[in-house]
Amino acid sequence: MPFPSPDPELAVDFLTGRRDATPLLAEAARLRDEGHGTTVTYSRKVFIPLTTLCRDTCTYCTFAKPPGNGGEYLTPDDVLAIARAGERHACTEALLTLGDRPEERWPQAAAFLADQGCATTLEYVRRMSELIREETALFPHANPGLMTEEDLLALRPTNPSMGLMLENISPRLMEPGMPHHDCPDKDPAGRMATIEAAGRAAVPFTTGVLVGIGETPRELVDSLFAIAGVAADGGIQEVIVQNFRAKADTLMRRSAEPTVHYMVRVVAAARWILGAA
Repeated sequence: MPFPSPDPELAVDFLTGRRDATPLLAEAARLRDEGHGTTVTYSRKVFIPLTTLCRDTCTYCTFAKPPGNGGEYLTPDDVLAIARAGERHACTEALLTLGDRPEERWPQAAAFLADQGCATTLEYVRRMSELIREETALFPHANPGLMTEEDLLALRPTNPSMGLMLENISPRLMEPGMPHHDCPDKDPAGRMATIEAAGRAAVPFTTGVLVGIGETPRELVDSLFAIAGVAADGGIQEVIVQNFRAKADTLMRRSAEPTVHYMVRVVAAARWILGAA
């Protein structure tokens, strides 16, 4: 008997344990083998934290820092030094990570950008991408947050691929007391707009979900179906299923983490919903 087609209600039942997940795991394994065989591939990359300043205040984040307490930009010399170190270690990609539009919150960010002759952080990302391409053999992969189609097209000549995590499709997570409250860049509509714009701009794109930040199983399933809908039109090269970890010095340091058994079901459901490709 063939396994059912992806269905939101059935997916929720698998995640919550109302249905035995054994058949789901078997179907996920079949789809994996059909689409990718048994060979695991990877791309060695060097992590370049272009700036740890951010205008958002996600309650689980340890990457973003305020000015004077670790929040800063890497200079062009810093960027090139890290990129060259990655090149020496046989990396092929430079992963540019950064906070979202810090110049709109922090005067120090705007001042640094002005010193570099840039009006925005996105412009600085473009310049550093060009520097990496000119001075190394690495391929930049930028994760600069929300972008318009014009932003994506400006970065495309130097970035063979880019990314933005959807995290979750539910606007409920932006309400007071939730992890994305007062985080304008975590608006699901804006993030979906960026992912869709990447498809129109023909940019191979990485996205994904963050599991365990207060979402319901249904909100997680809806997020996977939202990604699947965009992937059907092309453009999605990779979907990350990332588990939340409770970290010291964050407001969510005492929050429960998703269990391994739950993550197994989530990954299997993602493979079922997203298909073999």
